[in-house]
Amino acid sequence: MRSTSDRIRHAVSFELIGLILVTPLAAFVFHMPLFDIGVVSAGSAVIALLWNYIFNWGFDHAVRRLTGSTRKSQVLRLLHAVLFEVGLLLALMPLIAWYLRIDLWQALIMDAAFAGFYMAYAYVFNLAYDRVFPLAEWKHETA
Repeated sequence: MRSTSDRIRHAVSFELIGLILVTPLAAFVFHMPLFDIGVVSAGSAVIALLWNYIFNWGFDHAVRRLTGSTRKSQVLRLLHAVLFEVGLLLALMPLIAWYLRIDLWQALIMDAAFAGFYMAYAYVFNLAYDRVFPLAEWKHETA
């Protein structure tokens, strides 16, 4: 199981790298000022940072309880990314609509685009993170 400091390193690095990638991309795709997208991205990142810690802690406990290990198969990694983004989508959509003064439908489309980006990004980031920072318990398990 990951330590608190490891979870904090994971969450902060995930959000910082994500912000660097998504902010200019979203400003370009949605034809909105970089500043406005930056505010939405940064605010979303703060909420996502908290959600990341809480969700990953709960997900790891559930996986460990169900399988006896925190090692994730490819199917579990996909489930992890989808569940994380669905929860975040529900939290962020009304905030995006409010700040950008757009209707909920437009916010849903924008949030879904962010979620699509972040689902792919989360999968790649978490796979890389687990390879760079493997847990000791994984060395004693078979793949």
